[in-house]
Amino acid sequence: MLDTIFFDSRMSDQVRREQLYRGRLFVFSPRPSSIEVCDFARGMINEAFGGRDPRTAQFSMPVEEFVSICAPLKPAFIHHPKTLNLIKNLVAELGCLLCDTYIDVPRLRMVTHGGYLTSGVGYAHHPHRDTWYSAPMCQLNWWLPIYPFEAESAMAFHPRYWEQPIRNGSRSFNYYQWNADGRANAAKHIRSDTRVQPHAEEPLELEPQVRPVCPPGGILLFSAAQLHSTVQNTSGLTRYSLDFRTVNIGDLGARRGAPNIDSGPTGTSLRDFRRADDLAPIPEDLVSGYDNDSPQEGILVFEPPTP
Repeated sequence: MLDTIFFDSRMSDQVRREQLYRGRLFVFSPRPSSIEVCDFARGMINEAFGGRDPRTAQFSMPVEEFVSICAPLKPAFIHHPKTLNLIKNLVAELGCLLCDTYIDVPRLRMVTHGGYLTSGVGYAHHPHRDTWYSAPMCQLNWWLPIYPFEAESAMAFHPRYWEQPIRNGSRSFNYYQWNADGRANAAKHIRSDTRVQPHAEEPLELEPQVRPVCPPGGILLFSAAQLHSTVQNTSGLTRYSLDFRTVNIGDLGARRGAPNIDSGPTGTSLRDFRRADDLAPIPEDLVSGYDNDSPQEGILVFEPPTP
């Protein structure tokens, strides 16, 4: 359960994964590799906004203009030839073996102040587990802030639900249909977000909650099974962050991971992952073991539009 947060732990990657699968959180101070990737992302963001402060730009432009800047910025970051190498350096510095670690595409996030944009490219995530979205139980999430931020614009974790199941809509969620419809059309959702996503189907008690705050380049590492959400941003600034996911091939094959207490989607996100050292995909015979009873329609692997 979420009863412990480790700061700058020096434990091995294997022991750390075991702790993460038990619901613990890890927070790391900025280090050379994480500073480098955040500096790179910040440079792309600043350039995209053309001299305006990206954290306050929302107050001087209509939301449609803000979306027109951020919509191409996100795939530009994903596709840039430097991005994946910087992420590889980061996981290596944190002790992961690149031959055993598979990484999905990194993502840029922007959470605006005061509900200016809460859908589409600026989606404010409701309380959810990533495992409701067809993530494997051994998936780990890496999250880094790009600019300074405060608790008023943080991500919240809800520890009471690590061991408590929630009635939710994950059994109606198919990852391949999400690739075809939800991810492909994100930029079209500005005033509201009508994409079909798994939500809690019962009232939730979100207190107590934990909101880790770290400086730019700090790293927050947690299990995909953690219930977490985007808090309502009242900080007066747009929050920018980047995140990516990893799976360990040994844990995947041995079915090690967090306990599955309430997730039942179909499809799998595993085809999105590439081995860190040579970008090889996860072997299909291993992926197929996580892909039972899945509809065939949709897109197996989402390809963001090339900017």
